[in-house]
Amino acid sequence: MKTSVIGFPRIGKDRELKFASEKYFKGEITKNELLEVAKTLRKEHWNVQKENAIDHIASNDFSFYDNVLDTAVLFNVIPAKYKELGFEELDTYFAMARGYQKDDKNVKALAMKKWFNTNYHYIVPEIEDDTEVKLVGTKPFDEYKEALSLGVETKTVVIGPFTFLKLARFKGSKTINDFKDAFTAAYTDFLKAAKNAGVKVVEVDEPFLVKDLSAEDIALFKEIYTALLANKNGLKVFLQTYFGDVRDIYDTLTNLDFDAIGLDFIEGKETMNLIKKFGFPKDKTLLAGLVNGKNIWRNDYEKTLKKIGELKTVIGNDAEIVLSTSCSLLHVPYTLESETDLSDDYKKHFSFAIEKLSELKEIAALSDSKAASNEEAFKANRELFSGRVNSYNASVHKRTDAITDADYTRLPVFEERENIQKEKLNLPKFPTTTIGSFPQTADVRKNRNDFKKGLISEAEYEAFNKEKIKECIKLQEELGLDVLVHGEFERNDMVEYFGENLDGYLFTKKAWVQSYGTRCVKPPVIWGDISRKAPITVKWSSYAASLSQKPVKGMLTGPVTILNWSFPREDVSFKESTLQIALAIRDEVLDLEAAGIKIIQIDEAALREKLPLRKSDWYTEYLDWAIPAFRLVHSGVKADTQIHTHMCYSEFTDIIPAIDAMDADVITFEASRSDLLILDALKENNFKTEVGPGVYDIHSPRVPSVDEIVTALTKMREKIVDSKLWVNPDCGLKTRGDKEVRESLKNLVEAAHIIREK
Repeated sequence: MKTSVIGFPRIGKDRELKFASEKYFKGEITKNELLEVAKTLRKEHWNVQKENAIDHIASNDFSFYDNVLDTAVLFNVIPAKYKELGFEELDTYFAMARGYQKDDKNVKALAMKKWFNTNYHYIVPEIEDDTEVKLVGTKPFDEYKEALSLGVETKTVVIGPFTFLKLARFKGSKTINDFKDAFTAAYTDFLKAAKNAGVKVVEVDEPFLVKDLSAEDIALFKEIYTALLANKNGLKVFLQTYFGDVRDIYDTLTNLDFDAIGLDFIEGKETMNLIKKFGFPKDKTLLAGLVNGKNIWRNDYEKTLKKIGELKTVIGNDAEIVLSTSCSLLHVPYTLESETDLSDDYKKHFSFAIEKLSELKEIAALSDSKAASNEEAFKANRELFSGRVNSYNASVHKRTDAITDADYTRLPVFEERENIQKEKLNLPKFPTTTIGSFPQTADVRKNRNDFKKGLISEAEYEAFNKEKIKECIKLQEELGLDVLVHGEFERNDMVEYFGENLDGYLFTKKAWVQSYGTRCVKPPVIWGDISRKAPITVKWSSYAASLSQKPVKGMLTGPVTILNWSFPREDVSFKESTLQIALAIRDEVLDLEAAGIKIIQIDEAALREKLPLRKSDWYTEYLDWAIPAFRLVHSGVKADTQIHTHMCYSEFTDIIPAIDAMDADVITFEASRSDLLILDALKENNFKTEVGPGVYDIHSPRVPSVDEIVTALTKMREKIVDSKLWVNPDCGLKTRGDKEVRESLKNLVEAAHIIREK
């Protein structure tokens, strides 16, 4: 049995790409030095896959920022405002991803959204009416040749035309139908160029196929690929899907001239049924996604081998089945080798990217064995699944079992609370605030790291943080913000910080995963049942509140986001884990309220992340428990305690009713990169919750002007009642610098005053 990897993490074992890119942005290294780091990483990643006998290794899965952005640049989908900067290719690319502001040049970054149901973010391509779609780049072919020079034969991977068109934003009057022929021609040229470069296999990734497809979608896909596959010219073309099943288009796919079709057997709940019902063509290879590319638990060999046996029975023993990852390994950390502090009692249950290569190799060998159950690899794997230490807590289960319907309902109703809170808080119209975090500067990180290493005492650690909080409160008062925050200087990450204060979590040293661009996160691991050890944030919030007469928000992360931004358990349901976390955060909410904190923000930035990709499953498999879990967190507070929440970088327009049902008092959204498209959905759904659509993009290193923010607020007022509109950035300020934060917030406050005067 052969093996295949859809894609590999590109940040490096120690985040080398992140640090090199950031140095390049600061002018500390040259372009050639950055390119050399990238080349070294690609070599390492190809070689480690070759060493593990992976048969189908990907090239062109490497990216300096994002693969969708790479595809846009490859096919000349570059908006005019970026071309007009006059930069060379790499700097134009980074301007599209990050924005640019210097001298007389000032452009915003392209929009950024969640990549399907993951915590990875992709750059949304913009297609203007006069965009000339054509193949202009050589990156995929250059990297194929680069791998070949190292003795590694690869498949050249590219985002497919259908997915690209469905994810792109059309900025003029033209639509997909106006551009489909141009994209078909450009991808045909891509196949020709690949052939000329010596490429033997092209893999087109079409993850959009796992979503709900209309008859028009299916016709579009068939039209594009019928023409495209007629021009293979001896190339093998693999179709790769992931994140679900292809139930709407399975029959069409299997009748097109693909040489192999990649299907997801982890998240694709109907994949096996589709093969049983419709069969699988004898002339095609099945790339069977049976090793989870999104979670970090060891593969259950017995279950996987059973599925392989089932597939062979259904489609025939002579059929070629290639064992594959379910999606790119981009979504898991690099290697367990770095986790030297983690006990083997825990570590032996985990599998990161490098370890998943070994799993592919072992499973493939076991599949070829006539007596797999007698093999040592099989026996060792079975032993892993006989039980886990320290994962069960009876008191936690007793508490979740006791939850009643009344625990999900806050009284009095929103309209009554809104009036009570306005009178109690006495805030001006268009109240200004931030999302929570302030810059995590080098001294902040050093203080936290020194404390963890035992280099400073707890008293020294706390004294430093209190001084930073004092400075943060003073700055916000000087700027004139209405609702303040304490800055979160004690927190490493909005999920990891809470996980460290909850029983049931495990933590890693270097299990970094790319979230977007140079932003990497280190998700904690939910090992067992979750409970709160002691109050987590009350001390810091109370201290901050004592420094100002203005309200200071208590800052918490919500249960759904804590689950979604952790590596979740696979032995209990997501719902069960989330309710356990919700009860722990509920305790924190009530303690904050008892300490006199009158505004409490419970962030649900990742609410949409595990939302099923098919609408028919939204309520039955996710929202029916995710929304009540949030309500469980805050249902016990008094009417005059104002509950805020925050959501970022996802498409929320189609679940606005569910978000309103969270029954928060104020919600802030990312909106600046998406041209405030969410405003129409809020108005159409008569959104009752007070709302703060982000007035500027904090993920870009540019400072918004007063006029820019006034324009955004003026647009917001057309769709949102004045009494419900808040003014805030679109996310936390953790990754930004002190100077740009001060300037940006100064302009934000000034813009709010101008709108009030109007």
